[in-house]
Amino acid sequence: MVDTVTKDKRSEIMKRVPQKDTKPELIVRKLVHGLGYRYRLHKSGLPGKPDLVFSGRKKVIFVNGCFWHGHEGCKYSRPPKSNKDYWLPKLKRNKERDAFINQKLYDLGWSVLTIWECELRDMQAVKGKVLDFLEGIESAD
Repeated sequence: MVDTVTKDKRSEIMKRVPQKDTKPELIVRKLVHGLGYRYRLHKSGLPGKPDLVFSGRKKVIFVNGCFWHGHEGCKYSRPPKSNKDYWLPKLKRNKERDAFINQKLYDLGWSVLTIWECELRDMQAVKGKVLDFLEGIESAD
């Protein structure tokens, strides 16, 4: 028999999932700081409260978990096997919200870089991606 979780219980569980200062975010922050760049964290005046904000450059970095943000083609972004009626719409809304927030930032004149959790397995590649982005050599995510 499958134990069903009430909506209130699920909400309580989800509140405990960290949204700031996650391990992947801390890794990226340490890398960027080590490269000599200074930034603000989670600037509330911007759509989506980006993880790292470079106001003088009008650039932001989001550090996304592959599962939570639906990283296309990533083995860590597999759909859940249980409670699909809850998870699939939730994960779809996360992706839609990310696209909406990115568009709002672009419309406001900001450049956006997304670093995926799985990319942190190759820190040299992440370093190059960050340097290219912050120095103006942008490519599509």
